[in-house]
Amino acid sequence: MAPGPCPQCLLPHPTWQGRLSAGWGSCTACAEVCCQSLGMSWRSCTAHANMLRCAASPWGQHPAMVLCFPSSGNLLLSCLSDCLSDCPCSPARARLEAFSDHSGKLQVPLQEIIDWLGQKDEELSAQLPLRGDVLLVQQEKETHAAFMEEVKSRGPYIYSVLESAQAFLSQHPFEELEEPTLESKDVSPRHRIQNISRFVWKQANVASELWEKLTARCVDQHRHIERTLEQLLEIKGAMEELSTTLDQAESVRDTWEPIGDLFIDSLPEHIQSTKVLLELSPMKDGVKVVNDLAHQLAISDVHLCMESSRTLEQINTRWKQLQASINERLKQLQDAHRDFGPGSQHFLSSSVQVPWERAISPNKVPYYINHQAQTTCWDHPKMTELYQTLADLNNIKFSAYRTAMKLRRVQKALRLDMVTLGTALEIFNEHDLQPSERAMDVVEVIHCLTALYERLEEERGILVNVPLCVDMSLNWLLNVFDSGRSGKMRALSFKTGIACLCGTEVKEKFQYLFSQVANAGGLCDQRHLGVLLHEAIQVPRQLGEVAAFGGSNVEPSIRSCFRFSNGKSAIEVSQFLEWANLEPQSMVWLAVLHRVTMAEQVKHQTKCSVCRQCPIKGFRYRSLKQFNVDICQTCFLTGRASKGNKLHYPIMEYYTPTTSSENMRDFATTLKNKFRSKQYFSKHPQRGYLPVQSVLEADCSETILQGELRRLKWQHDEAVESPTLASGSPESVQDPRNEELLAEARILRQHKSRLETRMQILEDHNKQLESQLHRLRELLLQVCSEQGWMGWALPQQGWDSDEVEAKTQEVSMCLEDIMEKLRSAFPSSRGT
Repeated sequence: MAPGPCPQCLLPHPTWQGRLSAGWGSCTACAEVCCQSLGMSWRSCTAHANMLRCAASPWGQHPAMVLCFPSSGNLLLSCLSDCLSDCPCSPARARLEAFSDHSGKLQVPLQEIIDWLGQKDEELSAQLPLRGDVLLVQQEKETHAAFMEEVKSRGPYIYSVLESAQAFLSQHPFEELEEPTLESKDVSPRHRIQNISRFVWKQANVASELWEKLTARCVDQHRHIERTLEQLLEIKGAMEELSTTLDQAESVRDTWEPIGDLFIDSLPEHIQSTKVLLELSPMKDGVKVVNDLAHQLAISDVHLCMESSRTLEQINTRWKQLQASINERLKQLQDAHRDFGPGSQHFLSSSVQVPWERAISPNKVPYYINHQAQTTCWDHPKMTELYQTLADLNNIKFSAYRTAMKLRRVQKALRLDMVTLGTALEIFNEHDLQPSERAMDVVEVIHCLTALYERLEEERGILVNVPLCVDMSLNWLLNVFDSGRSGKMRALSFKTGIACLCGTEVKEKFQYLFSQVANAGGLCDQRHLGVLLHEAIQVPRQLGEVAAFGGSNVEPSIRSCFRFSNGKSAIEVSQFLEWANLEPQSMVWLAVLHRVTMAEQVKHQTKCSVCRQCPIKGFRYRSLKQFNVDICQTCFLTGRASKGNKLHYPIMEYYTPTTSSENMRDFATTLKNKFRSKQYFSKHPQRGYLPVQSVLEADCSETILQGELRRLKWQHDEAVESPTLASGSPESVQDPRNEELLAEARILRQHKSRLETRMQILEDHNKQLESQLHRLRELLLQVCSEQGWMGWALPQQGWDSDEVEAKTQEVSMCLEDIMEKLRSAFPSSRGT
């Protein structure tokens, strides 16, 4: 059984050898008192010798004690121990006094150390918080270094005292049990020793903790001061550098020129430099670094001094103001580039004059506002004037020449007559207008037109009003290919419109147009040829002349062209050019435009037989029926002729000066025609173009269809009356006659759709004839007015009444021809 603690002093019992070596002893009197307290007789104990030996062994549990007092051995030991301790003759009291003197030498220095460490801890706390100034922090660093030196010098003494306390406690251990209450007055020396040891232990622990805490705080404080000083130096240098960078940026800002003084071509460069200034990495990152450092110092409870805070606030304010000014400048430059740059439409605003203003719809299509009349229109004011001048050409009798003359005026107004096809192709390639099926918006069209006219200025060295030409060309192209103003047109439409009006040989134009619809092998099928002809026919349609060129139905022209394909499904460029050289009806206006252009600068050294103009400028028309009869283009195209020189006689056109061989050939032809009758010329009419399927051929088709319809109705009635068909037997379904009937019905439906298409063409043709009738009525009224004016002007002019009467009759004949065309275009319905 292991020895337990003493119930009085709570100290653990030492081992047997330890108790004997400790020298604890007692007297028999104490043992006897102990026995009496137990109610036993000391002398009656049979083992009193063992008792004495047990009593002589201090605080122990001798086996003899257990034998003597088997039922209350522990209690006996407790009482015996107390009696021995209180015994005046016991050496324990002397040892208690010696113990108290030794512990007192430790308690005093430990308490001094505790007080000193608490004072230093307060001094260390008083050093915080640090102030955000470099000089002050440097002073704090020096002060703290002296403080740490003082603490360090005190360290050996503190360590020695703590080591002495540790040694004392190792010699006088104690048990960590509850202390006796203060109310108990009789405390044994053993209890006092225990309490003193416990107190020394507590003081040593407190001193050790305070010392460790103080040293750790000193190290942390030192690091905090070092880090704060480093951050303050960094933020100071960053603010100085950033202030210098801001000064430079502000100096650049002060040198900015007003937006209105900048050249348009320099706007992209200014935009780029402004973006670089806005995104300047050192300045932008510097502001961020300075603010981050200030934030980190604030987290560490270090606030910048007043001067540094004011400097930081000024830097942030200047940076914000610089950012705002740069953003505003960038916005102004971008707006100016959008409104005035090469890719904008704002530069086109100069194409109109007051009171007109150019505006832009949401789909980028321009329109024009007349502030004086408070009206808006799609057409440019100059384009409206151009259309009015085109109306003056309506007195030209021949539609091909009338259309060509109008296109020539448009070509000159748009300055496209000076643009070569090669230049146009370069612009097309630069702007990547392939494939031709892709759609172009208004902005792309403006870019191409602007580049085209700028290239024209460079190549020709002439001054071109680029805004006006671009706006007029855009207006014309939109009228031709986007009359609904959707803001989109196909690249093929754009290239077709430019190629038709550029100043190039007609053969090159046809060759280029064919290449835009041909495949990689240089072949073109009917569908793609129809697309090309459809795009080309839009040009005369815009001028109101489409009916004279076959209308909107290009199918006859396709069939006419594919007659040269030798039965193949696609044609080559040589076959297409062979067909185009014959000047087909749908494209004759393009060839005539070329001749009109060639004839403008030509002078023929002869006199007009009608107006007596000499020399004849432009076209020269020589009669192949009468000798020495030449007519100028004005008289011929307007139908003006002298008495006896009818225009239906054979006539040869010249748009270049005639040669001697041509004169001899025409003389021989005229001589032959002298012996030919009028019936010969009526059977051999003179045509200047290859005729295609007429729009009036729908009459014949309608007659055929009506016959087919009557035949099919008769077959159907016969089939219904037939008993075989009425029975509905399966054999009736397999009858070949029924299959033939269904096939013919399908053919009829096809003819019906074709007829509807041609009827639409007839309506267009009717509108064109009505416009021609209106023009002829105006001419008739003009002739009548001239006749009244000539009544008093004839003596001065030398005209006679026969010429006036002949002109009146000729106009009447033209009116009759128009009415006849109208009647033939819409024949009376035939009975079915």
